[in-house]
Amino acid sequence: MPAITMRLLFLVLVALLAGFNPPASAGTVPATFRDSEGKTVTVSKPYTRIISLYPAHTENLVSLGLDREIIGIEGADEDLPQLKDKKHFSYREDAEKIIGARPDLVLVRPMIERTAPQLLATLRRAGITVVSLQPNTVEEIFDYWRALGVLTGKTRQAEEMVATFQTELAAIRRIISKVPEKKRTKVYFEAIHTKMKTFAQESIASYALQQAGGINVAADASQVRETNIAAYGKEQILAKGAEIEVFLAQLGRMNPVSIETIIQEPGFQAIKAVRNNRVYLVDEHLVARPTLRIIEGIKTIAGLLYPELFPGGGQKKAAADGR
Repeated sequence: MPAITMRLLFLVLVALLAGFNPPASAGTVPATFRDSEGKTVTVSKPYTRIISLYPAHTENLVSLGLDREIIGIEGADEDLPQLKDKKHFSYREDAEKIIGARPDLVLVRPMIERTAPQLLATLRRAGITVVSLQPNTVEEIFDYWRALGVLTGKTRQAEEMVATFQTELAAIRRIISKVPEKKRTKVYFEAIHTKMKTFAQESIASYALQQAGGINVAADASQVRETNIAAYGKEQILAKGAEIEVFLAQLGRMNPVSIETIIQEPGFQAIKAVRNNRVYLVDEHLVARPTLRIIEGIKTIAGLLYPELFPGGGQKKAAADGR
């Protein structure tokens, strides 16, 4: 699958030659880029009737300042109050429901392109623009936000998202730099308990752990296909048991686990973090989606690893997640 290529060549050229910096209310200039499926997308004016079939897209649209432009969303698990009255759609439903809502843009991700190709082909034949976006690495997230900004006429707001992320991350790094490399906490970060899976090295979760000053003891884990998940069996976990000072697990639909389940897993008493009662849950929304909440995820993890540097933050979050 081609990597996301948010080059936005025409837009960048205009910006460099003319100092382009549109106000919040301005539309985008014509711009062309390729989405995550390698399809060319040309934007001549902002889309204003958007259905988002991926929660991360929806959250980022809200961060860009969109509201009434979002006419439909996927899923019922959104915790953003702006979305409570939005109509729900699914890529598993008949295309006519989506067509009947009269969107001018449907946002999807590559998994939906693979799972529901006939649905998307029907939408495209109906004249609806369908764009597939999902950054494959953390490095691509900024370009992903910028692409959403071009699609919606919110290019300035997209740059503000990038700037906010960079500023807050720099502040976290300054604090973490106080911890010598040799004294950094060694961590195992669980992705799926029942399958003994951890996170791939290029995943958002691994990035959040690294930026929070954690040392990933499962850095040698084998990535599962092209996902953000990596295989790490129980034998491998227990072999590192004496090194694991903190055991983190994402909590959510992908991993509906409890601390008790982890502690009571046969053999896990050999893990130092389990014996020392340093097992914590982290909301998957903070470490699994390419949104601004990655910063909150980094802060949460940093607070769990170094409570003396981030007093209260991580521990409070862990308590809210069921500790």
